[in-house]
Amino acid sequence: MRAALHHKKRFTPAPLALAVALSLTLAATAPAHAQSGTPAATALSINIPAQPLGHALNELARQANLQLSFPAELVAGKTAPAVSGQLTPRQALDRLLVGSDLEASVDGSAVLVKKAPPRTAGTDKELAAVVVSSLRANRVSKGATGLPMEVKETPQSISTFDSVDMQNYGVTGSNQALQMVTGINVEQYETNRATFESRGFEIQLTQMDGLGMTNSWGTVVGQQDTFLFDKIEVIRGANGLLTGVGNASGTVNYVRKRPTNKDEGQVVLEGGSYDKKRVALDYNKVLTEDGTVAGRVVLIHQDKDSWIRSLNDRDTTLYGVIDSQIGSNGVLTVGVTDQDHRQKSPMWGSLTLNYADGSQASFDTSASTSQDWTYWNTKSTTAFAEYTHYLSDNWEGKFTYNKRHAEEETRLLYAYSLSGALNNDNTGLVGWPYGSFTTTDSDLFDLNLSGNFNLFGRKHELITGLSHSIEETDTDTYGFDSSYMLQALPAFPYGGNVYPEPNWGARTPASGGKQTLTRLYGATRLALTDELRAIVGLNSVKLEREGSSRYGSVTTTTEYPDTRKSSPYYGLTYDITRNLLGYLSYSEIFQNQDQTDYSGAYLDPMKGVNREAGLKADWLDKRLLTTVAVFSAKQEGLATYDGMTSAGQYAYVPKDVKSTGFELEATGKIGRDANLALGFTRIKLTGPDGNDIYEWVPRTQVKARFDSAIPGLPALRLGLSTRWNSDVRKNGGARQDAYSVSDAFARYQITPEMSARLNVNNLFNQKYVTGIAYGAVYGEPRSAYLTLDYKL
Repeated sequence: MRAALHHKKRFTPAPLALAVALSLTLAATAPAHAQSGTPAATALSINIPAQPLGHALNELARQANLQLSFPAELVAGKTAPAVSGQLTPRQALDRLLVGSDLEASVDGSAVLVKKAPPRTAGTDKELAAVVVSSLRANRVSKGATGLPMEVKETPQSISTFDSVDMQNYGVTGSNQALQMVTGINVEQYETNRATFESRGFEIQLTQMDGLGMTNSWGTVVGQQDTFLFDKIEVIRGANGLLTGVGNASGTVNYVRKRPTNKDEGQVVLEGGSYDKKRVALDYNKVLTEDGTVAGRVVLIHQDKDSWIRSLNDRDTTLYGVIDSQIGSNGVLTVGVTDQDHRQKSPMWGSLTLNYADGSQASFDTSASTSQDWTYWNTKSTTAFAEYTHYLSDNWEGKFTYNKRHAEEETRLLYAYSLSGALNNDNTGLVGWPYGSFTTTDSDLFDLNLSGNFNLFGRKHELITGLSHSIEETDTDTYGFDSSYMLQALPAFPYGGNVYPEPNWGARTPASGGKQTLTRLYGATRLALTDELRAIVGLNSVKLEREGSSRYGSVTTTTEYPDTRKSSPYYGLTYDITRNLLGYLSYSEIFQNQDQTDYSGAYLDPMKGVNREAGLKADWLDKRLLTTVAVFSAKQEGLATYDGMTSAGQYAYVPKDVKSTGFELEATGKIGRDANLALGFTRIKLTGPDGNDIYEWVPRTQVKARFDSAIPGLPALRLGLSTRWNSDVRKNGGARQDAYSVSDAFARYQITPEMSARLNVNNLFNQKYVTGIAYGAVYGEPRSAYLTLDYKL
């Protein structure tokens, strides 16, 4: 990555040496290409995936109509990074040659690639001031392995949902975004809590920029505002290589917006159904003349009611980030996110829909168990610092520190049936008030070294690192008179003023926990031949945990035994043809469990293996990527709910659960200006007796998105998305027949800077429930929103 030092101008991505400055001038003043008539300085739509350098250069020559020549031995064993976007041929060429010790001279449409002369101390001094510019222009997410690989090269199933699609489809929350991703099932079982499922298991790992800790029991409180991110990556399958602990579900990685190399911004105004009002601002500013310092700020405010009775969400988010060059070889990035989410009349727990005879009630979609005095407020501040130091052209060291402090304050009412079912007249529910104050503090450190090396005439990649994370959670509860407990509620659905608010007493400690995870990790991608690559990874972890709980005046402290575990990861990729790649992957999985059995003893850690095989293919000049994957995962001793103890506590038993299935996905462009994302997932879940298990997980899912500019009216873009789930049920609980939900948008480009967009969600007004595993919550009926977007 040291080649990033070879920038001369801020808006010229990564020239390789001072000598290239002359060829830049030639390219800017050269005559039109003989074949196409396109000036060398004209930006083109370039899309070249990471691949051997010789192949990449030939692909650029094809896309840009260049006459390109180079000796084969000059590029042997060298690889080129992915290059895409609106670029001039000169810019694309410079990016392809980053770190290769090669340079190119341009004469019209003729390009000659040759070895670059050695850099002098004076040259380095002149160019060193803009290493940060290249970092901004060439950020690469390191996905499933920690190595900078394209989606096609990674031996796992990966889906991405970028900011353009999120804005087109009116997606502002992470739950809504993940509903549109192949293979992901979002269980929104309360108004403020949800779980994400992949391949039949709850996703218990959420990351920011590739770093994170497991979610408590897989539960995500609140939503991330998607306007903060450039894209969301979802890696399906075992995630142990990323954290050292994990299961066979997957990982969600949010990629934050970072500073760019030019002054630019965006203002978004939105309003619509349920009195939604939203304003979002994103602005980037280059802060110094030479471009070594740049900053970006994002501000979001939203106020929205709901189809659910009395529910209101009010959110304010502020994010600021700045990066700066430190010395001649370092880049420091620091950022802070402050979020304030206030929810009135939230549902704590789900709807009870089942009657004792097994039939199911049907209520209006506005049905809620909450009361008007209830609320669930959360505040969080997250800060991060990231320092990257370029050790040479091929090696970099990176240190990252993340700190998060979060507070939750609640006044809630849990409405449930002691018998587990409604009476025939819809009575039978009782109330359980609850008030709490919870703080969570986490610190995460990561230090790694990455780069590439030559061995046996080929270039290979390596990352190795050490991470350490600490998370502490403490919960206090508010006391109240026992007469407020388990009062009978009227027939459902009832109003928001039928259960009196308790006279809350003093706040007292209730529970706490601390988790410390230390891991040593490494992964390498070895180029065994031009076509065959092997990925080998290893995680060694040490996990320390302790917890405490208080009932009355008695406090119980539990110290879990320290856990030490090493887990390998293996992957193979083979380029069957230039456009078709086959892959295999194998990983061991391991995860501690907080659940207890009937005696109150904690279950042993879950162990298992994950296997996956597939084919990935490029189509239509590499504008469309298709993936076919088959997978098998077995989790031994997975905590599974079994019933209640005599003390009224949940009891779990360990079960061996096997998930098998296949996935199909196609993403990319299928026309000049048409985008497609299509996904199909089929799974089978079996327990230790070989019978179906986890019947609340849909066995079949179909996800589709398509949008296109309208021929003859290029300012208008129309889009449609659809998701279909097979039927689900919960024994002794709710059920939902197979259903589909479609969303649509129409966007009109009023001026080059301004556009207007209409989004209609649940276009056909499908009535359905979600969160079957825990109860039921009605999904959003048909709604519409109008957005005005202005580019600064």
